[in-house]
Parts: sequence; structure tokens; C-alpha cells
Amino acid sequence: MMTDPIADLLTRIRNGAAARHANTIIPYSRVKENIVKILKQKGYVEGYTVDKEGRPEIVVTFNESTPKMIMNRVSSPGQRIYKKAQEIRKVNNGFGISIISTPQGIMTGSEARKKKLGGELLCEIY
Repeated sequence: MMTDPIADLLTRIRNGAAARHANTIIPYSRVKENIVKILKQKGYVEGYTVDKEGRPEIVVTFNESTPKMIMNRVSSPGQRIYKKAQEIRKVNNGFGISIISTPQGIMTGSEARKKKLGGELLCEIY
């Protein structure tokens, strides 16, 4: 049984990129897919595909220009961290992103600030 699937996602991506693998396989969930979609939009990963045959999984693709990432899990199952829109800070002076679960879905911290939405601070990536 996996206690923290989002931390597992971040660890698999971090390890795959550090080992310079071409891709890595992650068990599927909608939350994980939304997080990987944000990572692709911001250029942290090359791409991803969802394979729903048999046991569903997400295949994340890296390339040589994938930047070295520091991924910190902020909120955890034992200690949830919630932030109001005005409390969401820039990560690494604007060079990183924070991923937040809001009532309107999972989005980056800057998007949540613009829409004046708060929520659970899932992770910070820089």
C-alpha cells in the first residue's frame, strides 16, 4: 500500500531525470496526470502519455535538455498545508513553480494568485 502517491510521483520523476533515463513509468491517477501536465507545460518534462490498457500508467518522457529539478513535497497526508491566495509566495524568486490543489482544479501558484484562489499546497519545483 502506498501512503503518499504524490511523493512517489515526484521521486520517480526526480530519479528518472537524474539518471538520464529516456522515460519513467508511474501508476495512473487523475491528480498525478494533472501534475505531470503542469510539468510539461512549464518545460520540466518533454512529454507524457497515458496507457489505460490493463493496469493504467503514465509514461513520462525526458530529453537531454531536461533541467535538473529540485522537487519538494510540502503538504503530506499527515500534515496538510493550506494557503490563501494572498499567502501563496513565489518559489525561488520566480524561477520555480508551486502546484496547488484548488476548488477549480490543480494549477500553479501564479495561476491561483491571479484567480484569487487558495488551496492545498502540494509541492514546489525549481
